[in-house]
Amino acid sequence: MRLAIVVQRYGADINGGAELHARYIAEHLARHAEVRVLTTCAHDYLTWRNEYPPGADTVNGIAVERFAVDHERDEAEFGLRSDHVFYRRHSLNEELEWLDSEGPASPSLVSRVRDAGGEFDYVLLFCARYYHAYHGARAVPDRAVLVPTMERDPALGLALFGPIFRGVRAIMYNSYEEQALIRAAASNEHVPGVVVGIGSEIPASADPRRAMTKFGLDAPYVLYVGRIDANKGCAELFDYFLRYVASRSNPPTLALIGKSVLEIPDHPRVRYLGFVDDQDKFDVIAGAAALVMPSYYESLSMVALEAWALGTPVVANARCDVLLGQCLRSNAGLYYGNAAEFGAVLDKVLDDRALAARLGRNGRQFYEENYSWRVIERKYLDMFALLSSNPPSHRMEKLPGWLARRQRSLRPATQVLDELPSGAAA
Repeated sequence: MRLAIVVQRYGADINGGAELHARYIAEHLARHAEVRVLTTCAHDYLTWRNEYPPGADTVNGIAVERFAVDHERDEAEFGLRSDHVFYRRHSLNEELEWLDSEGPASPSLVSRVRDAGGEFDYVLLFCARYYHAYHGARAVPDRAVLVPTMERDPALGLALFGPIFRGVRAIMYNSYEEQALIRAAASNEHVPGVVVGIGSEIPASADPRRAMTKFGLDAPYVLYVGRIDANKGCAELFDYFLRYVASRSNPPTLALIGKSVLEIPDHPRVRYLGFVDDQDKFDVIAGAAALVMPSYYESLSMVALEAWALGTPVVANARCDVLLGQCLRSNAGLYYGNAAEFGAVLDKVLDDRALAARLGRNGRQFYEENYSWRVIERKYLDMFALLSSNPPSHRMEKLPGWLARRQRSLRPATQVLDELPSGAAA
């Protein structure tokens, strides 16, 4: 079996989000199939500036082909186009212009996918909202397997994505919440789909004491891992945590790992560890009283799964449907909806060690049963077997004509999104 994995950027030094997801899938499916990655020359996800040289490359033994991005993202233009399609009546053509403005726009990458002919049995497309996934799905719908990594995002309310969700050969969802949201938006129950998510490269052992010594951490501490950004809920996390510290006689430390794009409070109970290597990260996670996930929007949290794999409880923002659903399904996390609940949940995790231990055990079991690599790989292989034994039963809808694409008949995307169901999925 020959597989192409098409993703917006790719590299051993790109260590987060859907790009890391795509790399892990490429490396693990390479045990079962011939895998080739098709990607752009971009490294930075904000500018999409061409930084890698175009052409052939190899990353961790996987063959990679890189294609130039036609233009960098103009943040001002993209902001204006986003504001227009998200909040005003607009046309399909304006949505397509928004997609090109978002980037990374690489027509040569799409042409490579289109011209591959029978070179690949299936083309895995990461992530739904980007140029290459949209045009790649339209180029090879009978071989397109979409990994949408879609969160509760206004982009989901855009009309251009519905035909893609209904027209690809199969969809590999990250969570039951993502599946429910996309099905409600696109009415695509006829498309084969499975909730699969992603595993992680969990070390055979983690040493919390080594991490505490190296970083000067005193127990107990709670931990945030990820981009330190207001868009990830970190400003609210800082507010809630500092209020909590002021109310407790023996407060914990909040440790932070990741790139910071937000000012970090100058407080003795807040420790910024910066960007650390994987072993340090896992050691720190293993020693934490809890991993705190303040994000409002996730398609799946890899770091929450890593915490559960290491037996660390998770404290999550209850207003994120996916995190709430994962906590409920795993019985390995607690959740909060406001500052008072945040403090009460931390009190429970810190003071009831028996409960914390049960949450940790449940997390390990949840990870092993749902996100270990044997489970992830089997779900992909079972889907490929299903598709191989059943011819396509549906077709990709054609784009409307020139005039129809320019009629401003589409509702604001946020209005469409607001009408979709919310909450944890069964």
